[in-house]
Amino acid sequence: MSSHQYIRFRLNISADQYLKVYQGVAKNISVQADDGRRIAFPAQNIKQFLSRDGIYGYFEMELTAENKFVGIKQIMGNFGSV
Repeated sequence: MSSHQYIRFRLNISADQYLKVYQGVAKNISVQADDGRRIAFPAQNIKQFLSRDGIYGYFEMELTAENKFVGIKQIMGNFGSV
């Protein structure tokens, strides 16, 4: 039985930055995780957290042992848009 892995990271993406996704300029988000590794994932995976200010918060991504995306949840909310 394989175990899932959990990766935590912070995001501070303004609405203007996320607009690049809609314009087709950007398709992926790249961020440094708490454990130091750089991860990249489709921007669509965080679309549900987009507010009029952008996407700000602390997140946890769940992956299978084979690095397949399972889900993402927001642990702390919009703290970065102050």
